[in-house]
Amino acid sequence: MPDSTFPVQADLRPDLAIREVRTTIVDVPTVRRHKLSNTAVTAQGYVIVELRLENGVTGIGEAATLGGPRWAEESVEAIKANIDAYLAPAILGQPADRIEAAGARLDAAAKRNNAAKGAIESALFDALGKTLGVPAAALLGGVVRDRVPVLWTLASGDPAQEIEEAQGKLERRLHDTFKVKVGAQEPAADMARLRRLAAALEGRARLVVDANQAWGRPVALRCLAEMAEMGVALVEQPVPAEDLTGLAALRARSAVPLMADECVFSAADMLEVARRDAADVVSLKLVKHGGLRALQRVAGIAEAAGIGLYGGCLLESSVGAAAHLHAFAGLRALEWGCEHFGPQILVEDLVTEPLRFEDFHIHLPAGPGLGVTLDQDKLHRFARR
Repeated sequence: MPDSTFPVQADLRPDLAIREVRTTIVDVPTVRRHKLSNTAVTAQGYVIVELRLENGVTGIGEAATLGGPRWAEESVEAIKANIDAYLAPAILGQPADRIEAAGARLDAAAKRNNAAKGAIESALFDALGKTLGVPAAALLGGVVRDRVPVLWTLASGDPAQEIEEAQGKLERRLHDTFKVKVGAQEPAADMARLRRLAAALEGRARLVVDANQAWGRPVALRCLAEMAEMGVALVEQPVPAEDLTGLAALRARSAVPLMADECVFSAADMLEVARRDAADVVSLKLVKHGGLRALQRVAGIAEAAGIGLYGGCLLESSVGAAAHLHAFAGLRALEWGCEHFGPQILVEDLVTEPLRFEDFHIHLPAGPGLGVTLDQDKLHRFARR
């Protein structure tokens, strides 16, 4: 009997059937310690997905985490296990050019697991793009921009080191916007650190601040007032994700625009943030939304609500960053640029030709699919044994 949920298509191409899905956990050291409010990393963990079609073409995707299941519930170990046991079997033998149907199968096979699903979908777009000889961006609706303003994150906690780091980025014309991670120290120490950074970079760069949910409402309100005096351009997720009422209350009183991150995973989450007038900007990430198409859906709701768009990251390598760029390239507006500096914080990237950073922008890679090629030697070297 035909499956009414996933009806059989009469015009399937056997050469586009998904033949194999292979996963590899890799751990790549970072050039310096990257400190958030709830964790710190000196090596970045990824799951690399290699998806092979019957025509011999292999597409690649990447799922990133930060220090295990601390930023969200997924860890690299769980991502690999769930892809191998549940997600890959759901799409084996299915056609790569039915991406929405593949997404429905993945959703039926496992709840959430957004990073895992995003990596698989990226690999599908890469394989299909390579097969057709077109960039993934063309399959997503075409290109509006071929480069995106890109910031750098200051997250060592040492203001002297961070000022030196920022000045080096400015001199090399790599970054002129800097995100400062706060919340690991007492608020007074964070504000003192921010004042030093703001004074040192005044007139040459703008600052974005990310609290990663570290503050309660009273602390956040006090810090927002101080940051407004410093000229901070944007503040990300100052209160816990579940406190949308608090985020909305802060937005009503803040002179600094507020960005939603951890409170927006799904399109339904985005709709609720919009309904509550809880944010001025939203951070878009494949690890949250579960794929490039889902990212577009979240962006569409935000745009309809007058909420600005920002390209967020989880320290992806050039594999994951390229996937994001193909989605960002087709957005009509990306008012706040992106933060895909991840390839630069790794001691070595995972592709043969890393993404290009130039004149304060990151450039969309050329070529079919994602436009990047996995370096098999580096994959083997950094693979977890």
